[in-house]
Amino acid sequence: MRPAGRSDTESLYFTYPSFNAPDIDQRNTTTSSPVAIIGAGPIGMTAALALAKEGVKSVLFEKKNTFNDGSRAICVARSSFYILEHLGAVDPFLENALGWTKGRSFYRGKQILEFDMPDSKHDKYRPMYNIQQQFIEQYLWDAVAKSDLIETRWQSEILATHDHDQGIALSVADPNGHYTFDAAWVLACDGARSPIRKLRGHRLKGENFEGRYVIADIQMDHDYPTIRRALFDPECRRGGTVLIHKQPHNIWRIDYQLADDEDETQALKEATVRTSVAAVLKDIGYDGPWDLEWWSVYSANTLALDDYRDGRLFFVGDSAHIVPIFGVRGLNNGLADAANIGWKLGWVLNGQAAETLLDSYTPERRGATLDVFANASKSARFMTPNTHGWTLMRDAALSLALTHDFAGQLANPRQMTPFTYANSPAVLPDDPDFTQGPSIGAFLPDFKLAQGYVTDQLGQGFNLLCFDTSLANALSTAVPNLHVTYVPWSQALHDIYKADPDSAFLLRPDMHIAGRWKSANAQKIAQGFQSLLSSTGSNL
Repeated sequence: MRPAGRSDTESLYFTYPSFNAPDIDQRNTTTSSPVAIIGAGPIGMTAALALAKEGVKSVLFEKKNTFNDGSRAICVARSSFYILEHLGAVDPFLENALGWTKGRSFYRGKQILEFDMPDSKHDKYRPMYNIQQQFIEQYLWDAVAKSDLIETRWQSEILATHDHDQGIALSVADPNGHYTFDAAWVLACDGARSPIRKLRGHRLKGENFEGRYVIADIQMDHDYPTIRRALFDPECRRGGTVLIHKQPHNIWRIDYQLADDEDETQALKEATVRTSVAAVLKDIGYDGPWDLEWWSVYSANTLALDDYRDGRLFFVGDSAHIVPIFGVRGLNNGLADAANIGWKLGWVLNGQAAETLLDSYTPERRGATLDVFANASKSARFMTPNTHGWTLMRDAALSLALTHDFAGQLANPRQMTPFTYANSPAVLPDDPDFTQGPSIGAFLPDFKLAQGYVTDQLGQGFNLLCFDTSLANALSTAVPNLHVTYVPWSQALHDIYKADPDSAFLLRPDMHIAGRWKSANAQKIAQGFQSLLSSTGSNL
């Protein structure tokens, strides 16, 4: 919602573009593409860029004529920056996003916790960055618009889907009329209210939390550092919780919890929001000028589909799952979905992998969602206790934290970390001799070299990371579709990877470890890699 007198896209700091409907007449013919992507938000554009990275064409359909209004998702995790880097879109994010490593929690005005997220010289990116969703979409759109492999059709709504032997036919409506579009594969990236999910007869299942938050973005010149602040039982919201985040352009996100007896309609009135925000600002000691940018209401839910695949259609991002905001996992989980299905579908369409590779999407990404639920639910119960018992326990822990430091750790929001695909069908059995270090299915930790980082050395597609020149030379021409990355072994590297000079890691395009060998040789690696991509392999 916007203040009175402003339109939905009239912002204090961002100019929304307006995109025209397709100007080609497609009413009398069926058009087609290898992949149709429904929804041109951050998830849909990321999926399109991931496919383009593999050389696969796609068509993006978006029923609106511009980006999503409001800042909505604002926290982008380190792992997502690696995705953005892989897609060639990270530079503007680095230039404008606000990196942060620290959080503080307060109870009745007294600080009870200050936590630091893992961050070291070996990390190329900070643990978290704040940036408004408008800019997230703008920077992704800039990358999409440069790609010859991506066509975007704005003001284009999908009215129906029809499965056939070679794919899915979409019934499309735009301001010029109706037409049919044929796609071999479809990615539904159309958000939490997903019309495609409804068209296909699917429902999200899970748990609804009763806590409601008003999310308000304001503009003010406040010199507090870029950290996460959580206020428990503050004077401005007795019994409630307030979260505060700094964003670029002096925009601040304030999330404040509504009491159980507060009427939501009244709470969302502009005058009420202004009064509530003013009370929060007074609580944090800010008495300068400010202006209201945008606001909405949010309830914490943990909901997901039983299966993220429906034949030749895959659900990606919020169309497949809805997670609580606590721990900033929503957008980041969706970006990982898009990167995951993007590289897998690309390898299948290019004939580099068996179609059975796609069977790993649901177990990997639904597994990641369930892991998010497990962690986010703990945070949600602490932030918004949903029973009297949980409220008593939370309040007791907060009271104890006033005099005992250990109790303050209970207010730690458990920030998002990449999921480990340990039991995925798209990884190899582990080497029993490799008992330490980053495990099978884990996201590869980075390592700072004399020049750059290990990840700077990786090539397109699958990579073999090895530390022995003779092994690198033997594999450089022996295994098709495998990029060999040699990094000199060192004791410092061993401390991170627990790798010996003759060890090796097989890395998927998404930087998750598909295989590892304590003592590697060309035959082991070649056989493992081929079995991973073959329908006759033991894992697929």
